[in-house]
Amino acid sequence: MSGKSRPSGLGSLFESHAERGRRTRFHLSRPFDIAPERGAEYTVQQLADLVAEASAWLYEAGARPGSRVAIAKDNHWDYLLLAAAAARVGALPVLVAGSLPPDTLQTVLKRADARVLVTTGEIVRSAAAAGVDVTAFAPRVVTIDGPADGATHVDEFRGARVPGTVRAAPYEPMVVTHTSGTTGVPKLVVHSADTIMGHLSRTESLPWPIVGMKHRDTVATAIAYNHMRMITWSAGTLRLEPKHALVLTDGEPATAERMFRRHRPNYLEALPATYVGWEPLTEKPHHVFTDVRVYVSTFDAMHPPTVRTFLRASQRRFPTWLQGWGQSETGPMTFRLLARRDLEAQGDRHPTIRDVGRPIPGFTGMKVVDPQTLRPVPDGTPGVVLSRTHGRCVGYLGEEDRWQLKAEGKWWNTGDWAVRSRTGAFRLLDREVDVIPGMSCIELEDVLADRLPRLTEAAVIGVPGELPLPVVCTRDGSWDQAAWQRATADLPRMADPRLLEWDEFPRTSTGKVRRMELRERLLGEASAYGTGRWT
Repeated sequence: MSGKSRPSGLGSLFESHAERGRRTRFHLSRPFDIAPERGAEYTVQQLADLVAEASAWLYEAGARPGSRVAIAKDNHWDYLLLAAAAARVGALPVLVAGSLPPDTLQTVLKRADARVLVTTGEIVRSAAAAGVDVTAFAPRVVTIDGPADGATHVDEFRGARVPGTVRAAPYEPMVVTHTSGTTGVPKLVVHSADTIMGHLSRTESLPWPIVGMKHRDTVATAIAYNHMRMITWSAGTLRLEPKHALVLTDGEPATAERMFRRHRPNYLEALPATYVGWEPLTEKPHHVFTDVRVYVSTFDAMHPPTVRTFLRASQRRFPTWLQGWGQSETGPMTFRLLARRDLEAQGDRHPTIRDVGRPIPGFTGMKVVDPQTLRPVPDGTPGVVLSRTHGRCVGYLGEEDRWQLKAEGKWWNTGDWAVRSRTGAFRLLDREVDVIPGMSCIELEDVLADRLPRLTEAAVIGVPGELPLPVVCTRDGSWDQAAWQRATADLPRMADPRLLEWDEFPRTSTGKVRRMELRERLLGEASAYGTGRWT
């Protein structure tokens, strides 16, 4: 265990902070799916009460100590409340994005092997229309939005007696979330109280200079709430007790504008694709980002123009962009702060944004190794990144052999391709499976985005024997070939770009481009330069 004291489990998260008198007010962009009648504002005590009530109806539905409760629903923070409720009765919550394609959802639910599935009638019906019966994957299926064939509506279980809290050992599995799934079916990542509450959440709960939450802050988040990041954000927010916390369930600009007009955020986190969608808001007079002092991005690579746009939008004297690099399996590995001066140079061949910082002192160790021998390579030589942290996940649900393949003693093979400098800083190049010899795809994408302002998405993909293919999207769907030729004159030779609409890019629940699927669709084959061994 990483901490000096025993970490509290997920089941008592809200209760313990309510007992401490935490005063943060939580404001939701829409009411919880599990309590639509209760409005969109909550105290910590009200959240704890709702967790207790949910634990009662989950127990009544069949959740028991040692069983599993799968949760697949629309994106909202009540994923965490349901997870806490399941953990409270000793069950293992398995959080699954309700937006997964039916065939992928089927595979993930089979691996979950849950006694109770909490979902929606809409998901049941849409999956059935695609030939997938999600009600077959658990003895009890509970819908929270309305009736559905083969399922029982949650109202049948409401009003049951609240059971006592089950205290699990801190090393036992506490929660299961899944990876983004950029390279295929998402992996179900198992964490314990030791790994999340005892280690990973500590990085959120410390009063870091500059980037730590303050009591006077209004913090806001617009992320994927089935993701492990949601747990660490919530634990840190409850611990550091900002004045207001805004929870946005979608990336629509209108939602952000409505929420931020009422409470201007000082500390803002969103998915990369959400930041891109919000960029037009910064062009409005009296826009809603004027008071942001810290922007946070952890889910995927951010392109320079988007970071530059939001830093310039803040009227704070020294706003910062906190760039995190990590994985669901390890939590954060490095942090780097970007200021306006770091983004002054536009269109550089090697943008600074790919320099992702150094391992977090006291939390993470990292090294770059040869993919064949797994021995460390000299500084300045690209290789696969291994990470060592007490926050490493304890397994993959239903894929233990896959977890064993990536565990190298105390080290974890991230499958990321990077280079370490002589000073110990890391520069992220690509995922190993996406590597194209002689270039960094994500760096090229940064350069393209910075030199072609009308681009909203760029993904460089490739297979052996073919020129790399840039797949791009522009704000208005138009294309300027002359501008493209000027922007790429000093870049490695590539094929003519393929122009797609934004919605034509296959994406994960966190907004990442599914590169393997895109490669198969456009290049007609799944083969790649990388081995994909550690995906």
